[in-house]
Amino acid sequence: MPSISFTTALSRTKPVTHFKHIVQHDKARAQKVLAGRCPMGPVGIQELRKRRHHHGHHSTSGGTTGSAPLPSAPATSGDTIDVTDAAVTYTASVGVGNPVTQFTLLIDTGSSNTWVGAGKKYTPTSTSKSTRHTVNVSYGSGQFSGTEFTDTVDLGEDLVIQNQSIGVSSQAQGFNDVDGILGIGPVDLTQGTVEGEGTIPTVTDNLLSQGTISTESIGIFYQPTTDANLPNGELTFGGVDDSKVQGEVTFVPITSTSPASNYWGIDQDVQYDGNTILSSSGIVDTGTTLVLIATDAFQAYQKATGGQMDQSTGLLTFTEQQFNNLQNLDFVIGGTTFSLTPNAQIWPRNLNSTLGGDANKIYSIVSDLGNDSGTGLDFINGFAFLQRFYSVYDTTNSQVGIAETEFTNAETN
Repeated sequence: MPSISFTTALSRTKPVTHFKHIVQHDKARAQKVLAGRCPMGPVGIQELRKRRHHHGHHSTSGGTTGSAPLPSAPATSGDTIDVTDAAVTYTASVGVGNPVTQFTLLIDTGSSNTWVGAGKKYTPTSTSKSTRHTVNVSYGSGQFSGTEFTDTVDLGEDLVIQNQSIGVSSQAQGFNDVDGILGIGPVDLTQGTVEGEGTIPTVTDNLLSQGTISTESIGIFYQPTTDANLPNGELTFGGVDDSKVQGEVTFVPITSTSPASNYWGIDQDVQYDGNTILSSSGIVDTGTTLVLIATDAFQAYQKATGGQMDQSTGLLTFTEQQFNNLQNLDFVIGGTTFSLTPNAQIWPRNLNSTLGGDANKIYSIVSDLGNDSGTGLDFINGFAFLQRFYSVYDTTNSQVGIAETEFTNAETN
């Protein structure tokens, strides 16, 4: 399967200076997800599939063929998560034009427009064509505006897209050290972002329609680290990179429970030391840094582990003895148990001082979601979970896949 490498790092667009920033960001994101506004927008994945099937395929020049645009509201600052304020960010080198210019783009699963020009400027080439349509996209406190072009976009590894719609920025706010965004969210989120057009085919849409991939899915691989600039990861289009997986991929359908069903939502049991502390629906989310569980489940975890809340950071802390006594935190998904080992349940100690914490403390990556279970969104398996497993986001089949990797049981902390 064709794959591209990406760099995972503590926020490039807005430096993360304290653990509290991570906790606040994650909880704010969780509340917007609970309200049903992000990252998939007001239309759930299963509903999106129905609409795509009903309305036909997307053209490569914007809008849809043989139908009206999908009836989604345009993105506004009130219903988007602030990508410029994310604690962990992902960037990839993307080629545009002929001759090609390489741009460092922020990979965003929560938006779908691809644009350049925030840092390195875009110069039209032989493959560039301006539609003269204005583009405006908001990302919370960040935003960009400019002009739509179609151009050749080269993601690497034979992932070359012809006539891809891109925005060329004339004004961008909130983006430092990156040249723009590679939007890999659902096409629905492009509705109303380009003047005079409906939805705009995303890079993933066009990889599918141009025959480069046969399934509209994305596989994501991370590697745990103790470095402040977290390690390279891999984004696979159209399937699974078997070389990064150990054992089988467990696929489960998108949950039917709302609001988790509007996102990459799944059903799972969370168990600690053989006791089930949560059996509910929630989401898998690359934009959340920690593992968030409902308040009642978090309190059960805290009681079982003996951890104490650190008021300075908002995170649970363990003594050395408590850490030595930690048991696996198990996530039962589709009948398969995926375990966070004790090392996987704590923040890398070498990064404590980087984030304003005490270098001598042991901080948990399990945090309080902020509401009791029973809301239809009772957990978020964020980056701290996903860096230990391979994850697959399959729009075509409305399912999520999870598998172990060689780093699942790594003792890196």
